[in-house]
Amino acid sequence: MLNIYETELARRHLRDFTLITKPNFKPNWFHDKYYEVLNKFAKGEIKKLAISVPPQHGKSEGSTRRLPAFMIGRNPNLRIAIASYNATKARKFNREIQRVMDEPDYKLIFPEARLPSERDKNYVRTHDEFDIAGKEGNIKTVGVGGALTGDPVDIMIIDDIYKDQKSAWSHTVRENVQDWYDTVADSRLHNDSQVLIVFTRWHEKDLLGHLLSKEDDWVVINYPAIKKGPPTDHDPRKEGEALWPERHNKEKLEKTRLRNSHVFESLYQGDPKPREGLLYKNLKIYRELPATAKTRKAVVDTADLGKDYLCSIVYAPTVSGYYLLDVLYTTEGMEVTENKTAVQLTKWDTQRARVESNNGGRGFARNVEKICRELKNRKTAFDWYHQTDNKEVRIFTNAAEVMNMVYFPEGWDLKWPEFYSAITGYMAQGGNEFDDGPDALTMVVEAEGTEEYKIY
Repeated sequence: MLNIYETELARRHLRDFTLITKPNFKPNWFHDKYYEVLNKFAKGEIKKLAISVPPQHGKSEGSTRRLPAFMIGRNPNLRIAIASYNATKARKFNREIQRVMDEPDYKLIFPEARLPSERDKNYVRTHDEFDIAGKEGNIKTVGVGGALTGDPVDIMIIDDIYKDQKSAWSHTVRENVQDWYDTVADSRLHNDSQVLIVFTRWHEKDLLGHLLSKEDDWVVINYPAIKKGPPTDHDPRKEGEALWPERHNKEKLEKTRLRNSHVFESLYQGDPKPREGLLYKNLKIYRELPATAKTRKAVVDTADLGKDYLCSIVYAPTVSGYYLLDVLYTTEGMEVTENKTAVQLTKWDTQRARVESNNGGRGFARNVEKICRELKNRKTAFDWYHQTDNKEVRIFTNAAEVMNMVYFPEGWDLKWPEFYSAITGYMAQGGNEFDDGPDALTMVVEAEGTEEYKIY
């Protein structure tokens, strides 16, 4: 039996509601953040919300099972529509919501949100739709292509509108989904309607991509399985940390990435990049260094802004190609990366290091050199230069030489996963969030094309 305090908490916050109605719910920090955002949506503080969450992390439990029951409990007159990729999936959500609302604890928390019984002859209760007895509210569930006839929709929830990668990559399927949203779903919305989209982003031109290209009032939050970039308000993890390590640790996730990195980026990282638009393809892999790879050199692309990556690459140049040996790729501050870069250069007996001097790069190079000397490294010679050419143009212009001349060690996706993603996910048509990895690779081939810099 719930006490007054528990009942009041459950009425005020989705997380507390879920803890009571789902006793085996064991949230970690991520669920606290996720449910906080959903709770803001439930209170009407966010009108259009899109959230990407990896599989098996409790996405639908919060957004599509508990949230509708919570919202209609708070306001039994709400008209809620839930859409998924087909009617079977949508009906499953419908049944699960009804089971939540049938529980004794739910009836104590929200006594006015009552499902129809046999005596409520004028109210509907099916696996596609159910009314709230004595109120104006109802919940409808529909598959893509289905109708949303009748009353306007106050709350639209779209969960997994594409069945899988194959359907999302189909131009025809994407067009059908877009047409259904524009002609059916959107036509039921009014000025005060709210929309929540939660699904795997398989393709950059999916429904959310289409909406974002037309509208600028969406709140978009992505929770990658492995953190990319610096901490944020909604994701305080450090770069490289797993989202729910108690359930899906980083070792398990990296094995999943190894099986199919492209699928991993979409399904687990929320970062859809169509294969046909990638800049780098068929990159060269090596198992053993050639006997001629005796020289050690480095290029360092310092972080331009706080969210950018520092990328330091140590490589072995030969006449036949440039063999990557080590990569430092991080968003940590200069007070950390100066020391890490010096240690990297010293560890690999680097003979020359070329540092881009834009935006503090010269001071960075001087500090790294000083630390190297403190580490008894007197071998590494430092060169810095100011880059005036457009970065994107340089990357595209040198892409063919990168693919022809740069060799990556076998297993480099596990050695440097963030760098791997930055290179293999870089798009040819532009619009990339980060270009520090490709820029550093471009620096390698540019340096080796400079006569005074060549030493083998």
